[in-house]
Amino acid sequence: MIAIKVPPLGESIVEATVSRWAKQVGESVAAGETVVELDTDKVTVEVPALKSGVLASQAKHEGDAVKVDDLLGEVDDTAVATASAADVAVPAAAGGPQAAASASPAADSPPPPARAAVRASPAAERLAVKEGVDLSRVAGTGRGGVVSTPDVLDHMVRPAASGGAPSGAPSGAPSGAPSGAPAAAAAPQAPGAGSRLNSLAPTGARTPSAASSSRETREKMTTRRKRIADNLVQAQHVTAHLTTFNEIDMSAVTALRNRMRERVEQEQGIKLTFMPFFVKATCLALRQFPVVNAQIDGDSIVYRHYVNMGIAVAAEQGLVVPVIRDADQKGLIAVSREIVDVATRARAGKLAIDDLTGGTFTITNGGVFGSLVSTPILNYPQVGILGLHKIQDRPIAVQGQVVIRPMMYVALSYDHRIVDGQQAVMFVVRIKELIEDPAAMLVA
Repeated sequence: MIAIKVPPLGESIVEATVSRWAKQVGESVAAGETVVELDTDKVTVEVPALKSGVLASQAKHEGDAVKVDDLLGEVDDTAVATASAADVAVPAAAGGPQAAASASPAADSPPPPARAAVRASPAAERLAVKEGVDLSRVAGTGRGGVVSTPDVLDHMVRPAASGGAPSGAPSGAPSGAPSGAPAAAAAPQAPGAGSRLNSLAPTGARTPSAASSSRETREKMTTRRKRIADNLVQAQHVTAHLTTFNEIDMSAVTALRNRMRERVEQEQGIKLTFMPFFVKATCLALRQFPVVNAQIDGDSIVYRHYVNMGIAVAAEQGLVVPVIRDADQKGLIAVSREIVDVATRARAGKLAIDDLTGGTFTITNGGVFGSLVSTPILNYPQVGILGLHKIQDRPIAVQGQVVIRPMMYVALSYDHRIVDGQQAVMFVVRIKELIEDPAAMLVA
């Protein structure tokens, strides 16, 4: 017997929840094939079989909490799964002469070609069903040829790069969620009256099933949801939480994006969204006001001379904040490419622990859902989070004249213990100046 145990889950993660058994007792498994999925507070972990065989037992049930090195089940590497005789035997006497007569024409016709079984991870299967991808056409790069989620994503992108439109292919960059992001929560998405920061919206909120006669449904919180709740409460209780607001005229950056969008898409193969502009402007503002990028450590303030930008993403499994490392050292195209990458992997449940740790500042946006103004919650222990909102045409005064401009409210929540109100306001004003005059980013 080969034991299936909970693998190391990553730094500071000691508990997970059994979310789904991909194999049931008695089913055959191949080496490297996913047997069970675990949900942590940050990522979904797929636990593979170490050797081929038959799943002999399940020590834990779906919904059970488990710790590192707990026994999940066992694989009998000496057994072979066989179909029951009832499934394969054809009773010769059944139906008598009529059955024999009806069977004889079939003997004359060639049997249909056998379709090779496709071995894929559960996450890849779910993504394929959702996006309408035929797994038999996807080349598997996993152990033993198993199709993984990145294989499905590569298959979806490949036709698009050659000019074709794959069925169900994602339409753009990352998905977002309403503002207010704990350590694993909040969402980035494009505000937009016609234009979005990010165009991959989540496929839908999880809805608990309920009997038609039931007026209430009780559902146990997942490990991730409990961690999100704990972090939200911690951020409110530990920090001196305050929010300042401003509004930005999006006319100039919208014109620049519209002028460059088609060229960038043709030459770089990515859609140019608003989010990279805000990342760039925020990095420049953080350079000028480094305290907003700092962190409290006991009675000390730790100033970071780098920016690891968290871009909050809403995925089906829960809200996560993947990190773009050294964002201050990268250009718009590189940042845009990384945003698409982490958001796509977040939606597919393929983020690694390293993708979610080490952030120094976070951007979140509920504009794609229609949010006009909100007060995002700090992604503790960070001391600043920028909330973006819906772009909306509004009348404003320009040189004594009332004109209609595409405007966006932005909100900076900050830890007032180390960030003074003056610094917070000037930080937001600097972002406003850079977005309203994007050419200034080239010389800043």
